[in-house]
Amino acid sequence: MAASTLTEVARLAGVSPATASRVLNGSARKPGKDIAERVRQAAESLGYVPNAQAQGLAKSSSGLIGLIVHDIADPYFSAIARGVQAAAREQRKMVLLATTGGAPAEEREAVAAFAARRADSIVIAGSRSSRDEDREDNAELAAELDRYCRNGGRVAVVGHPVVGAAAPEGYHVIAVPNQDLAGDLAAQLAAGFGGDFVIIGGPEGLYTSDDRIRGFQEGLAKAGQAPAEVVRTSFNRSGGYEAGLKLAARIKSAREGGREAAGPKLCIFAVNDVMAIGASAALRAEGLRIPRDATIAGFDDIETLRDFRPALSTVRLPLEEIGRLATRATARPSRSSGDGEEDGQQPVTGEVTLRRSTEAVA
Repeated sequence: MAASTLTEVARLAGVSPATASRVLNGSARKPGKDIAERVRQAAESLGYVPNAQAQGLAKSSSGLIGLIVHDIADPYFSAIARGVQAAAREQRKMVLLATTGGAPAEEREAVAAFAARRADSIVIAGSRSSRDEDREDNAELAAELDRYCRNGGRVAVVGHPVVGAAAPEGYHVIAVPNQDLAGDLAAQLAAGFGGDFVIIGGPEGLYTSDDRIRGFQEGLAKAGQAPAEVVRTSFNRSGGYEAGLKLAARIKSAREGGREAAGPKLCIFAVNDVMAIGASAALRAEGLRIPRDATIAGFDDIETLRDFRPALSTVRLPLEEIGRLATRATARPSRSSGDGEEDGQQPVTGEVTLRRSTEAVA
């Protein structure tokens, strides 16, 4: 059965299509009460379903928020998504989701799709990249966002600004103190550990990873420790697992060569929790135990860690609150300040949480 049309509703109610549209699509121009009631009864009797795009035009708001993440299966992004959804409900809006794998070209496509659907705002969560291979795609993403903002859209980006974006209005950055928090973690680990440090990081040029690596190295330096070796790999669990296999081979080689002293002599810092989980799994697969044979820490404090054993030391970020902050920022007409903080907005904070995985065992 074909869907009823607005013209059919107008004919049954005895009004013009324009009048029926003003009643059903939420226009600020309202006809008389009797006429409005007649139109609504006609629509109900015909089973008419209002056109969401037409309602958006009438109200100057689609009631939609676009959310762009790298991977919704990653607990980091799913937690932020919950915060975005909670804030969207407060605003009586719906969330459209796009996952991109972290590629700026796919993020540009998602922004264009949300703009075409007249999304009121867009939230982007995911690390920015300054790698040469992303330069052209970064420029196209920035241009798409600038065009969206010039047409009245509002954008919130978690972490770092989109490379090259220059929209003067409606552009917000929810800054996360990754570097400072990684430095705090290094300082606390160095206070109770006398062995070597290794960092499992993402590809060079990935801002979030680079910030955390830089901060951790600074924290070690302040504690009088030598710089950590950096192992570069994919910014995900698989990358952590691959790096963990290499480190396991090193630990076993030292043991077989009689170079292993009492207690763990390697402290591993993975720049996110899913990489730490992957590295831990690799160590276990090679017959090594944490924290007996090596200690390990992550970053983010994702929900998955509740069931992870031994309990993983990490830096706790308020991930759901970050999602709420980003969504609420786009509902305000304020401009982003030069340091990425919004007027009247509380800055994002985090805290080091040391657990069983970094306990030195004699």
